[in-house]
Amino acid sequence: MKKLVLSLLFITFWTSVLHAEHNSSKGMDGNRTDNQSSTMRGKLEEQVQEQMKREEKYAREQRFYQGSDYNLSSHEVDPSSLPSVPVIEPEYDFDIDDVYNDSPDL
Repeated sequence: MKKLVLSLLFITFWTSVLHAEHNSSKGMDGNRTDNQSSTMRGKLEEQVQEQMKREEKYAREQRFYQGSDYNLSSHEVDPSSLPSVPVIEPEYDFDIDDVYNDSPDL
């Protein structure tokens, strides 16, 4: 919803910018040529289409991140099987001095 409001604000902003360009770039007689008008409409339409694509991508990503379409119950761990997992103790006898030894032991 927030993205939709932001996109509408973005489109409104660009519409006002294009409207300002429209008013400032009129010809000598105060009228805009058809070519300039169609160019401005083309730019606006292109920006609207681009923003719509971003909104569709955002909707797909949100559907993925919310995870409501995925059933992950088959990957849950059974708590009763945890005691049978062996505990692996770390080896604390590692000597870091061997790593920084300058003499080759080949």
